[in-house]
Amino acid sequence: MNIITKNKKAFHNYEISEKIEAGIILQGCEVKSIREHKVRLSDSFAKVVKNELWLLNCHINPYKGSTHITPDPLRNRKLLLHKKQVLKLASKIQEKGFTLVPLKLYIKDNLVKIELGLGKAKKLFDKRKTLKEKSVNREIQKGLKSR
Repeated sequence: MNIITKNKKAFHNYEISEKIEAGIILQGCEVKSIREHKVRLSDSFAKVVKNELWLLNCHINPYKGSTHITPDPLRNRKLLLHKKQVLKLASKIQEKGFTLVPLKLYIKDNLVKIELGLGKAKKLFDKRKTLKEKSVNREIQKGLKSR
């Protein structure tokens, strides 16, 4: 598994409860651009529309060596999941206020895959609490290394 990019903001802004792997429909020049790490997942999200899962707001830079017409970098891309999985996710999103957030984009067996996280938005005090816990853990690790 070759990790292309991670969405670091996702774990800061959301409390992730479940992770799902999905395929993604891309055009040829987009795949080449992804292999060059020219993709940005921040501010992107997944949405269920008419029993289909779509990735919105994901920016993939146009491939420079392309001779064909390059697609829009911010176009909506369809995600590949089984229908039962999509319906299950749709029900969770509607009932409990969850959001589907892309966590990482990677290549597995020459296929581009995306890992989605089913998460709930954190409040400001929750974000501060996690930052404080991280800094305390960092200080503990530094103290252990010095001994």
